Amino acid sequence: MRQIKILIEEHEDGFVGYPIGLKGVVVGQGDTYEEALADVKSAICFYAETVGNDVVDEATSMLKVYLTDAEVPI
Repeated sequence: MRQIKILIEEHEDGFVGYPIGLKGVVVGQGDTYEEALADVKSAICFYAETVGNDVVDEATSMLKVYLTDAEVPI
């Protein structure tokens, strides 16, 4: 068992979850927060089974994840 930080976004048509700090891209989705969380956890397990258990980027062993709004001149 490992602790993985997961970002879950709410959209008009459902929820999308992204694990943070993995090597590669994994995404889960669902109609509810709980469904998206379960789907992304399942996707992480499948990804680890497929490419090996060395999927966590140890160089980015973060303590917390912060979400904020920022103005950017683009």
